[in-house]
Amino acid sequence: MRIELTRFRVRAGARARVDEWMAFLAANRDAVRETLEPERMYVETIFSETVDGVDYLYWYSVQGEDGAPVEASEHWLDRAHIDFWRECIDDEYPGEDLAPRMHVAPRRVEDSMRPE
Repeated sequence: MRIELTRFRVRAGARARVDEWMAFLAANRDAVRETLEPERMYVETIFSETVDGVDYLYWYSVQGEDGAPVEASEHWLDRAHIDFWRECIDDEYPGEDLAPRMHVAPRRVEDSMRPE
C-alpha cells in the first residue's frame, strides 16, 4: 500500500478553472469512482490552500500496488483530468511530496484494501 500527500502549485489566474473542475468532479462522483479501480486507488482526496496569494492543490491518496497510471487510461474522465492538469498545474514548480510519519487504520479497513 502506498500513501501519498503531494502539493502542486496552480498556475496564476487558473483559480476559477480549478473551482470549476472541482465542482465537475463532485457532480460526477460515479465516473470518478469508475477510474479508481484500475488505478487500485482506495482513497483520493484533494485539498486546496492559498499562501501569499498563490494557490496550491494537495493530492492525498492511498493506493494499492501495481495500479494503472492515469496516463494509460482510456476513460473519458481521466483524459479530461490530464487536460485539466496541463491547463492548471504549474509545471515550473515540481510537485512536493510530504513525508508520511505515521499511518494507522483499523485492521478491517486495511484488510479490505488488499487485492483478493
